Amino acid sequence: MLVRGLISFIFSVLMAASWVPPVASEPTTIEDFTKQPQARWRFVTDGVMGGVSSGQVVFMQNGDRPYARMTGRVSTANRGGFIQMRLDLLSPPPKGSTGVRLIVRGNDQRYFVHLRTTGTILPWQYYQAGFQVTRGWTEVRLPFDAFVASGALLRTEIQPHSLTSVAVVAYGRDHEAEIDVREVGFY
Repeated sequence: MLVRGLISFIFSVLMAASWVPPVASEPTTIEDFTKQPQARWRFVTDGVMGGVSSGQVVFMQNGDRPYARMTGRVSTANRGGFIQMRLDLLSPPPKGSTGVRLIVRGNDQRYFVHLRTTGTILPWQYYQAGFQVTRGWTEVRLPFDAFVASGALLRTEIQPHSLTSVAVVAYGRDHEAEIDVREVGFY
């Protein structure tokens, strides 16, 4: 009887030691713009490096579904070319996450998500993946392996556990930007 109890105890300890947290199987929303998003999101332009792009982010309410609207003029003059809305992450994506998920709409143009990690130390370093918006709300899923490093000094692949921020960006060409973002998360 004592041996059986001891074996049961050892088995329980081994099982507890090998327990792994559950893997995210459903999308995880990190922002739905319901709780003071203006305290968490920053608007950044290429003016930080001498560019002349301009714009703004406003937080809107459409019935019971709030969202952020980023608008502006992107200009490549003075070696510029971006406006962005950026969220610093309080924690990394859930274990098992394979990409970024957005609910967006806009002016039928191409936009980007920029991810920063603990390894993107210089201001111009990021990982980038593009997506197209339409006039209607659409879910966009961008797998982590679709993101491309902005330079040779970065790892070629993102380490999801090292993510520090996510940004929605109008980038790389002269144009008028208008994009609405209703949800940001991981899948």
